[in-house]
This record gives sequence, C-alpha cells and structure tokens, in this order.
Amino acid sequence: MSYKAVIFDLDGTLLNTLEDLTDSTNFALEKCGFPKRNINEIRHFVGNGIRLLIDRAVPDNAEPELTEKCFEIFCEHYKTNLNNKTKPYDGIYELLKTLKENGIKTAIVTNKADFAANTLCGELFGDYIDITVGATDKRPNKPAPDNVLYALTKLGVKKQDSVFVGDSEVDIQTALNADIDCIGVLWGFRERFELEKFPVKYFAENTDELQKFILF
Repeated sequence: MSYKAVIFDLDGTLLNTLEDLTDSTNFALEKCGFPKRNINEIRHFVGNGIRLLIDRAVPDNAEPELTEKCFEIFCEHYKTNLNNKTKPYDGIYELLKTLKENGIKTAIVTNKADFAANTLCGELFGDYIDITVGATDKRPNKPAPDNVLYALTKLGVKKQDSVFVGDSEVDIQTALNADIDCIGVLWGFRERFELEKFPVKYFAENTDELQKFILF
C-alpha cells in the first residue's frame, strides 16, 4: 500500500533555490541603497512568498514606497536569474521517477510566484510533476489549505490518500489545515529542532527514507 498522491513544497524540498534568491534579493537591496543580507538570513526569510521575503529583508524603518521599488526590482531580476545556481537536491530525480513508475500522482504547491514555479518545474522536472501550483491572487497562499485542496481536485485524489512533503513550519501547518498527512524533510531551509514542535508523521533524512515513507 502507498499514498496515491504526493504534494511537494518546492524551495528547500525539491530544489535548493537559496543562492539565486539571495543574489536577487541583494541585487534589489543594493539598488535601493539598503544593506545586503547574508544567505543564512535569507534562509529564514523565505517560506511565505517573495513579497514577505522582501518585506523581511529591507530595514525595519524602510519607507513603503522604497520597499515596493525593491520588490519590483527583485521580481525583474529573479525572472531572468532564477536558475543560475538552483538545482534539485540529491536523489530527487530518482525519487520522482520511482513515484511515476509506481503510478503515484505528484503536484507542487509552493508560495513561490507562479511564474517562477512553473518556469523552474518545466525546465527541471518535465513530465515528472503532474501539476504545479504557485502563488497567485486566485487563492490564499500556504499555510491556507486552498492550493493543496485545489491540486488534489485536479489530480482526482482524496485527502486520505495523499501526503504533503515539505521542509518548513509553513508546510507542516499547511498539511494540518488541509487535514492530510505530512512528511518533513531535513535537508532544506530549516533545522530539525525548528520542526519537531509540530505534529509530523515522519521526518526524512534523505530521499531514500522519503521514498520508503511514501511507498509504505
């Protein structure tokens, strides 16, 4: 027996996007005269979408108009620089191939802007992912369950036959709100101690463990 569908987070779960996010954030910050941020700061700023990433990256006393300009510069830069250093984590291709071979449907639900999510997934994962749902103004973003439930409807799979896989507290809360099982991965943007305070069915140290938990 196994799950019939797996809903994946993207950043920190399937893809290590941290360097490209850091580069585009610092490009925008520098253009606006703000101090740059280091990669560990950016690691803790991501998870709730690029709007909040920039809101967290600018100084606390930044003028709203300049913050908006910084966000616009970031978006323009990231559109053409989102796949410079980004790459799948070890074992991801093999995992997705195995899931497909076993007839398990897959989706990505991410707070990453929809244009960026679909560009990256199209370039890197091709036919391995059945549907990609990024952040739009059509539905609330994670941790609201709306995009997960939308993806499951598109896949034609019930909640009880599905699992959400992510690396952050936002992902775990999303799974709780959607009332589906959750597997936390430990190779992403958060440390284990940050996730253990939440009810998670399993923690996966690597993709071999993750595959075992999915194909139980």
